[in-house]
Amino acid sequence: MAEAATQAETKGFLGWVEKTGNKLPDPVFIFFYLIILLMVISQICVWLGVSAFHPTLTDQAGNPKLEEAVSLFAPQNIEKLWVKMPETFTHFHPLGYVLVVMLGAGVAERSGLFGSAIRGAVRNAPQALLTPLVALIAMLSNHAADAGYVVMIPLAAIIFASAGRHPLAGITAAFAGVSGGFSANIAPGQLDALLFGITESAYAASSIDGGWSVNFAGNWYFISALLFIYLPVIWYVTDRIIEPRLGKWVPDAGSDMQSYGSENEALTDEQKRGLRNAGLAIVGVGLLWTIMTIIPNAPLWYDDSELLANCLAKGKAEAACMTGVANAEWYNHLEPFFKSMVAAFLVIFLAAGWAYGAAAKTINNHKDLVALMAEGMKDMGYYLVLAFAAAHFVAMFGWSNLGLISAVHGADAINGIKEAGVLPDAIVLPLILGLIVVFSAVLNLFVGSASAKWALLAPVLVPMLMLVGISPDGATAAYRVGDGATNIITPLMVYFPLILVFAQRWKKDFGLGSLTAMMIPYSIWMLITGVALIMFWLYLGFPLGPGAPAQIPIPGAS
Repeated sequence: MAEAATQAETKGFLGWVEKTGNKLPDPVFIFFYLIILLMVISQICVWLGVSAFHPTLTDQAGNPKLEEAVSLFAPQNIEKLWVKMPETFTHFHPLGYVLVVMLGAGVAERSGLFGSAIRGAVRNAPQALLTPLVALIAMLSNHAADAGYVVMIPLAAIIFASAGRHPLAGITAAFAGVSGGFSANIAPGQLDALLFGITESAYAASSIDGGWSVNFAGNWYFISALLFIYLPVIWYVTDRIIEPRLGKWVPDAGSDMQSYGSENEALTDEQKRGLRNAGLAIVGVGLLWTIMTIIPNAPLWYDDSELLANCLAKGKAEAACMTGVANAEWYNHLEPFFKSMVAAFLVIFLAAGWAYGAAAKTINNHKDLVALMAEGMKDMGYYLVLAFAAAHFVAMFGWSNLGLISAVHGADAINGIKEAGVLPDAIVLPLILGLIVVFSAVLNLFVGSASAKWALLAPVLVPMLMLVGISPDGATAAYRVGDGATNIITPLMVYFPLILVFAQRWKKDFGLGSLTAMMIPYSIWMLITGVALIMFWLYLGFPLGPGAPAQIPIPGAS
């Protein structure tokens, strides 16, 4: 019966999405096929004489440098592919960032810290604030990697049922928070390290000097605002749309909450002590980083002489560098601090996980700690394979010059719209970002991996948007909104089948189409509010994070 219901419910557009998506190869092979296609296109572009003038570089005569398409079949590129293969892989920026963070996150997750923290935060929630609290903890649990899905979502169902509410409403609220609000949080985390690593690779490959340096807090303000925008959206959709349609929950014959695992067990005294110790460890790491930033000759603070030296190292004129240092804002001095955020998350997760595990008896000695770090790395096996393919796609896109050429022509088209006066100048760029959000959301229906999609899009979008005055931080923020909004309605999302299993614990004939239909209102409203927020943000010129403006001077513009 359940199988028949599922088949019936997956007809139509969503059924087509599922069938089409299932026919797509694994993202790893998508990259390999795209590399082959890129090689063919690069040769065709050479034959056609495709080119563009570089926006910031000049030739020996002082004229804008002409960048021509380069064939990936050229001997020098074939040599580069084989000779530099280890370097191409290991120098892929996201690789080091993600592995460093996951060394600590693996300890925090496997010691039980994440699971206990989620249970402790939600278990005794007041009924009147149950939905917003579940949504809030669900969005915050994105820092907890898999624990957000594996612990938070089934726990939300139990909490709702215990409060006399429909458990499926708890599942949808938590799923919307964990997966739909994938980028919404009060602080940067693992996803920031992953996405900004790809953004940095795209920026470096473009050879456009936009004065930008990677800052893992570059979307901090925006993702915090996104959290507080999504919170009332999830609250409203759950309480006013989803739960009224579900009606009163009547347990299926034979259902028993006690058979659903240990998600709702009370925390033991050892676990409570572990959470307290973990909190103290986090405060301690925070104080350590603060001291390293404010003490005399602080290692995480650039003084004026260091700012000047860094500017001169980029080949800029001394007079311009002196002026830049004199006008430098506070966040320019904090560049080392922002770049240390990846290491900070490693130490925070490691210290908090160890402090929790020692009290909760899940880590008994240093050998257990190392074993948990090793187990965390085991889960990164697939990511390493994906990163290998993505690294070569991004690198070869740069070798071909097609990323830069596409970005220049795309920017020219946007500037042409502005000059034509069809729309007010102040509206064009926010509208462009809104369209990028929608495009990312549609692409997400077919390619589930956040890193895979951004590795495909960033080599063109990052330089193109820079050339119209939108920072790499702005490009990354727009992509993140679209990536999260449709996570909850695509059957290709890796955790979608797991969520279906959680739902079927409470309603045996609950099918794939039923879950998708319940999540569509969340997806629509999160997409609408996300698009509105990014457009509003850019229109008003708010910074996306500390030292991360949404708009920048156009590189090469006089």
